[in-house]
Amino acid sequence: MSASWVAGSVRARALARRRLGAGAARTLAALPSLPEALIALGSTPYRRGVRPGQTLAEAQHGIADTLLWHVRVLAGWLPPRGAELLRVLAGGFEIANVDELLRRLDGLPAEAEFRLGTLASSWSRLSGATSRSELRQRLATSVWGDPGDESPRSIQLSMRLTWAGRIAAALGQAQGWAAGAAALLVARERFAADTAPHIAALAPARPLLGPVALDAMSLPDLAQRLPASARWALDGIDRPEQLWRAEFRWWSQVERDGFGLLSRSGFTELPVLGALAVLGSDAWRTRAALELAARGGRPVEVLDALA
Repeated sequence: MSASWVAGSVRARALARRRLGAGAARTLAALPSLPEALIALGSTPYRRGVRPGQTLAEAQHGIADTLLWHVRVLAGWLPPRGAELLRVLAGGFEIANVDELLRRLDGLPAEAEFRLGTLASSWSRLSGATSRSELRQRLATSVWGDPGDESPRSIQLSMRLTWAGRIAAALGQAQGWAAGAAALLVARERFAADTAPHIAALAPARPLLGPVALDAMSLPDLAQRLPASARWALDGIDRPEQLWRAEFRWWSQVERDGFGLLSRSGFTELPVLGALAVLGSDAWRTRAALELAARGGRPVEVLDALA
């Protein structure tokens, strides 16, 4: 046991307390306007990135940026092995940066990029792309791989499925989360989108979901073809319009597992992973609650799903 793992584990447990919590998120979601919700967040751990006068998109970006700040702080306390694991987990922020880069390349308004620092995997190379074609070429020679074509949809889907695979390979404790996330991504793209995605963009899902899952003809058929590690994410989901419930359930499971990892004794990667699972789930829930408030508050059914 190194001193860095001891320090990092202690820091992770402390950071895990910097969250809004399910009950407060439910209260936030019930507020009747975005300005009131932004004021409420001013007294929470998200005050670092959220302030009155922001748009919904700016505030949600600020919530995510607060999470990234926690990850960067934690990485500074860990040994090289731990910092590398956090680099893999931070891949979602690199994907978000590519999402905004694609918007800029198409001449659309884009949000500010997340500043990844040493947590970047390939962003320093990807950020310089001046066209979708060049971006695809740069992805193909990076840890993200070739998305199959240069359409935003293929790039975004391929990167997300590749990220799930990277997490499963690097962190055995997160394999079920990664497989479940891949199942939800495939379900949404296959059965909730207007057109089928490029088959190459789905290819990164095969190691997690098995060789026959991508040939499923319906949501129930997909669930039956999935390995147990992924099937749980689609349990009881029969129609595309139910997938939002599956996403909420996925985050709830990640949070429960995260608390379980935090409760374990010892100074290893487990409390670090647990802290990030708890913080990531809280950030997602807070972003969702903020959107509900911006829409004027939502029905009890939706609020209960947040808690």
